[in-house]
Amino acid sequence: MMRAAVVDTCGRPPSVAECPEPAAGPSEVRVRVTAASITPLDLLCASGTSYFGVPATPYVPGVQGVGELADGTPVWFATSAGMLPGNGSMAEWAVAADGDVVPLPEGVDHRLIAALGLSAVAALMALTWRGDLRSGEQVLVLGGGGVVGQASIQLARLHGAGRVIAGCRSDAAQRRAERAGAAAVVRIDRPALDERLAEHGPFDLVVDPVFGAPAVAALHALRPGGRLVNLGSSAGENAPFDSATLRGKHLSVLGYTNTELTKEQRADALAVIAEHVRAGRLTLDYETVAFADIGDAWSRQAAGTADRRLVVAL
Repeated sequence: MMRAAVVDTCGRPPSVAECPEPAAGPSEVRVRVTAASITPLDLLCASGTSYFGVPATPYVPGVQGVGELADGTPVWFATSAGMLPGNGSMAEWAVAADGDVVPLPEGVDHRLIAALGLSAVAALMALTWRGDLRSGEQVLVLGGGGVVGQASIQLARLHGAGRVIAGCRSDAAQRRAERAGAAAVVRIDRPALDERLAEHGPFDLVVDPVFGAPAVAALHALRPGGRLVNLGSSAGENAPFDSATLRGKHLSVLGYTNTELTKEQRADALAVIAEHVRAGRLTLDYETVAFADIGDAWSRQAAGTADRRLVVAL
């Protein structure tokens, strides 16, 4: 038997229970889990309101995690918990498909990798693959205090950006963006955003996990030929930008989602992230919570009262 976080009823936090250890099926491996983050996708799936439909309960949540194989190899792994029938990473043991397991460097910080995870993959690929970041370019990262934002600030600098400016909506987010290495922070929750962004621009590339009014102001701050890569909508589902702005400066507005990556691309991106972590070049402001406290941590994350990524230590 093992300890596992179990969602019995959609819309309610999981509770810790004793469950049978899972057995690996064909083309699967067993992982002894060491850390798992509570992500927005976990919350969405367990709410029963996601586009994947209502998950069958009870189930163990956790769409990603970090742990060790039977031979001690450290790995990151993904699951389809909450999206398809089956259990996820928030247990002492989990199973994952061979193609969803990525080896990690020896000695890498498991909790930090769990905290970064697919959010850092999104940041890296939005910058380099979708955004085509070039050496010396000036980058604006909206939502700079979030997980994607903090990772984007650091990864932009590590991959050749000349100067990185962050846009933030709170004092706490501003402090996180500054610790991540932003050269300057612009508050996007205040009036006259166009003017304040213009003081730091023009920008070549915008990483945008917020959309809404901040995305409109960011488009105005792009130089001719600039690109905006959108990967979220925390500030609004709509952004009323005008045709003249796009045409007049030959701008590109690009969408990004991790679901469009091949498993090989995802593994390659995670390898890059893990090496940055191992070398001490990439970090994140996150909070570790004990496995016994997962219900309270889940509730805080769902209510928005946790101001950072929560990582469950097993």
